[in-house]
Amino acid sequence: MNHSSQSSLDRPIWAALTTRQAHLGQGDALACRYHPDVAPFAAVEHDTPDAYQALHRLLLPHEQVALLCRDPVAPSEALQAERIGVVHQMVATRREARGTDHPDDDREVISLSNADARDMQDLVQKTKPGPFGKRTHEMGNYIGIRERGRLIAMAGERMRLDGYVEISAVCVDPDWRGKGLAGRLVNDLRKEIEQRGETPFLHVFSDNQSAIGLYESLGFELQRTFFLTRIRHADTGPA
Repeated sequence: MNHSSQSSLDRPIWAALTTRQAHLGQGDALACRYHPDVAPFAAVEHDTPDAYQALHRLLLPHEQVALLCRDPVAPSEALQAERIGVVHQMVATRREARGTDHPDDDREVISLSNADARDMQDLVQKTKPGPFGKRTHEMGNYIGIRERGRLIAMAGERMRLDGYVEISAVCVDPDWRGKGLAGRLVNDLRKEIEQRGETPFLHVFSDNQSAIGLYESLGFELQRTFFLTRIRHADTGPA
């Protein structure tokens, strides 16, 4: 991994919003954020008072965003910071993934589009895989599995930066867990991403050991950890 790649993965939100996903957000040279209905993430160019003032200007009084930071956040007096948790960033390696075949699973993997948006939202509400807004599916390629018309599993691409694509929203209906569907979808996305000459990565909370174990078995390795921090105006109460 070269130095520029390391820098991008050190600041994936900033790297995505200032390059391949600039059309999905707003901001300037100091701070940027995704549109609220796309994703709740934001980033600052440097950890400076001017940058946090710029972020403050991007937020309406009732809004909040989340930052991925290598170090604890110390924003300006106008902003309130609340640590949500520790996040592991995992990157796909070139070694062969284990447990990737499901010969008994003949359900078709399908591409998801705007026509599937309501079903995607319903599955997200049921499984709580993480932030997923009305337009999150516009961030990249989303795929899923249906059973008798019902969407029972999905996964997709979220942050996109030069050379890297994040796999996210991996979720399976509780009635269909334990059948290898999540692994199958992650592997399908991984193959598509790698065929484009890019490297898949993902983020997972450090206490989600079951998900970490799955991703390790699929060929992902821990690269770095972040503090996930919620930011909002200091003069507003808890959300």
